[in-house]
Amino acid sequence: MSFSVNTATWVLSALTVAGVIFRPMRVPEWVFAAGGAVLLVGLGLLPWREALHGVEEGGDVYMFLAGMMLLAETARREGLFDTLAAHAARMAKGSPHRLFTLIFLIGTLVTVFLSNDATAVVLTPAVIAVTRAARVSSPIPYLLICAFVANAASFVLPISNPANLVVFGQDMPALQDWLARFSLPSVLALAATFFVLRWTQDADLKGRTSTDIAIPRLSAGGRIAAFGLVAAAFVLLGCSALGLSLGLPTLAAGLLTGFAVMLAERSSPLPLIKEISWDTLVLVAGLFVIVRALELSGLQTVLVQALQEPLNDAPRVGALLAGAVVAFGTNLTNNLPLGLLAGAFTTAADLPQRVVDGILIGVNLGPNLSVTGSLATILWLTALRRQGLSFSTWRFLKLGFVVMPPALLLALMAVVFQP
Repeated sequence: MSFSVNTATWVLSALTVAGVIFRPMRVPEWVFAAGGAVLLVGLGLLPWREALHGVEEGGDVYMFLAGMMLLAETARREGLFDTLAAHAARMAKGSPHRLFTLIFLIGTLVTVFLSNDATAVVLTPAVIAVTRAARVSSPIPYLLICAFVANAASFVLPISNPANLVVFGQDMPALQDWLARFSLPSVLALAATFFVLRWTQDADLKGRTSTDIAIPRLSAGGRIAAFGLVAAAFVLLGCSALGLSLGLPTLAAGLLTGFAVMLAERSSPLPLIKEISWDTLVLVAGLFVIVRALELSGLQTVLVQALQEPLNDAPRVGALLAGAVVAFGTNLTNNLPLGLLAGAFTTAADLPQRVVDGILIGVNLGPNLSVTGSLATILWLTALRRQGLSFSTWRFLKLGFVVMPPALLLALMAVVFQP
């Protein structure tokens, strides 16, 4: 590509990402991603075969997302999350602090085994319903859990965040290696997020909550959905341990669970299919095309030439700085496109493991700074609005500046000082 073509590619890609983040005139995110990809091809900035190659590179991610959405939506429709949240409210025994802790634990489990997007989309409405039934003084502390834990717990396992798949791609570590590298950083990040978030929300965790909470009866479909989730978790953990791709097994688990529930209840698959956010797949495909164009424009080569040598010369400092820069960068670009670009960079460059781990941590934890940092946080905000609630972007940013940095620093320091 010539310099002028490269410049045009960078400008159009930047405008596309800005559209995805800021959504002018409330246009859906996928429209900007798909529109940007089409413009790159239509203006001759990207050959259509290369655009198709970019789309094809995301095959494993599409299957993973579709399978997770099917699992999560099936469980939501069958009331599984409502039942879990109601049990948490009953177990709190009138204590707001205990309720806060229980919801944090549930949010962590949902994120770890169903991905961060599931926590934002399906757990948030359940928490809203339960906090209303429990007559809490303010639902905000409990709802903030859904936003912050969705990112803080998103690198416990490879399946906890689609961004993990795009950062590592074909170089995804086996489960044993993943746990050895990320268990301590994850625990530290979760602990810091929990204690700092609870401290900032302490003023609203006063009084007593209602203990007269009705536990929704779990239907046969709900029990099947619960079994399907547990079975899917074991299958995916096994695939991860063997170093196998996660997309196809996740999609198969989602389809089988949904099909089993439909057979048990003799219901139509159409309501479930309609509830799935298929436009998210279009969004991701468009972003893969954008990243492919940036790779061919020479941006990846520039980054490798500029950063590979200094990052190898000082890997500990490089891990800390790379993680911090990526973390704050996710709030300017959203972590999915930045994760795609970071994945292309880490694949092309010969980097120390510490640096790669620091980049992944930045991609996962950085979005806890602002509502634009990740798709999960954007979906959380949308879920609030659907229930007539709101939380301003400025208020989230002020809170994020208190909650995110300690978790990020502790996680990165664990990587820096790992033997």
